[in-house]
Amino acid sequence: MKRKGFGFSLPVTAVILVIGFIYFSTVFTLIDRWLSLASSPGIANAAAFTALALMCVYNYSIAVFRDPGRVPPNYMPDVEDPKSPVHEIKRKGGDLRYCQKCSHFKPPRAHHCRVCKRCVLRMDHHCIWINNCVGHTNYKVFFVFVVYAMTACVYSLVLLVGSLTVEPQDEDQEMGSYLRAIYVISGFVLVPLSIALGVLLGWHIYLSLQNKTTIEYHEGVRAMWLAEKGGQVYKHPYDIGAYENLTLILGPNILSWLCPTSKHIGSGLRFRTAFDSAPISSGTKP
Repeated sequence: MKRKGFGFSLPVTAVILVIGFIYFSTVFTLIDRWLSLASSPGIANAAAFTALALMCVYNYSIAVFRDPGRVPPNYMPDVEDPKSPVHEIKRKGGDLRYCQKCSHFKPPRAHHCRVCKRCVLRMDHHCIWINNCVGHTNYKVFFVFVVYAMTACVYSLVLLVGSLTVEPQDEDQEMGSYLRAIYVISGFVLVPLSIALGVLLGWHIYLSLQNKTTIEYHEGVRAMWLAEKGGQVYKHPYDIGAYENLTLILGPNILSWLCPTSKHIGSGLRFRTAFDSAPISSGTKP
């Protein structure tokens, strides 16, 4: 996979600082205060939370640095290819989609990002928190990162509540003030973050089950309205069934769904549709 260039980003810096704070406060304050890092339960929980944190950081770094998918400069849609029954066209005129800014045709599901100033394959959205587009090549790692991040936040919240049940020991005033600050900041960070990540995860699970991107969802709302207005029924062309949709996005092996694998995604120039006469791999090169 190609790597993209990277400069300083305040949102990315903020995410890294939050991850660091949650990790160190959870392991060295919440777990140590409730279970003690010198005990077997404490060591086990610290090891489990460390594994979660490492997976968060690893998937996040890939989502940040991996190029989301570039359109080949020589790309040309083949309208006579029987294996590609779906060709996306402009709303006005019915011509094949062409990007005037990039000076090339757009493959199916590709869109121009005004922030990145180029077209992105299977673009979902531009995310300021990774300073990158979420597209064909990094969608899975973005999804998996959200899964691990939400799990870590909920896990940390459970540990926070559990540690509050411990009766305070004989602590000096300075230590007591330090612990109160850690608990207050942790609560203010973890509660809204868990809710936000839960909503985000639920949204992308919903999209993945229908094999839609965020852009395609909003386009589909308009298409559905127009279809109903004309007495027709709209069906998303890339929806081939919930389980099949998940395998196209997360991989054919269910054991690797939460691993940052990407060998299954293909080129991103052609995608399996509900109109295919014979199954083809997602993103298979023509």
